[in-house]
Amino acid sequence: MKKIILYIATSLNGYIAKANGSVDWLEGIPNPHNENYGYNDLLDLIDTTIQGNNTYRQILDWGIDFPYKGKDNYVITQNANLVSDENVTYISSDHLNFIEKLKNGSGKNIWLVGGGKVNSLLLNNGLIDEIHQFIMPIVIEDGIKLFDSVKEGLSLKIVDTKVYKSGVIRYRYKVA
Repeated sequence: MKKIILYIATSLNGYIAKANGSVDWLEGIPNPHNENYGYNDLLDLIDTTIQGNNTYRQILDWGIDFPYKGKDNYVITQNANLVSDENVTYISSDHLNFIEKLKNGSGKNIWLVGGGKVNSLLLNNGLIDEIHQFIMPIVIEDGIKLFDSVKEGLSLKIVDTKVYKSGVIRYRYKVA
């Protein structure tokens, strides 16, 4: 069975993006040692990505080539009018059943790219196996939370932590 890994950066106060969806604040984090924070290792572990439509649109706005080419990429959305493109397949209904089938398939693991709503959907339904949260040494005024809404009492088990010279701290959790 594949694992779903939420690998994501947050501000110190728990936001994954500004209120308008921008993650430009990440560019302001000093990285004098050019750390990639395990990103290349993650890409080696996965063959699939899942993300929300707002996250996908934000990635397209970066003005770079789509960064997950060669992977199976799915966008979870409520909009049944969206047409799959060269980068992604849109999933507009029966989200949980679709994701459960992905998990039960063969191959490498699945990266849950974000955002807050899809993170919550998967966490609340027991579909996230690991969370790799990178706390960035910055506070942003307002924004999109890591989880839009969660069930009370969800339990996590800390697996390890790593402190980078840049001040970034990675917490790796297993979802109990």
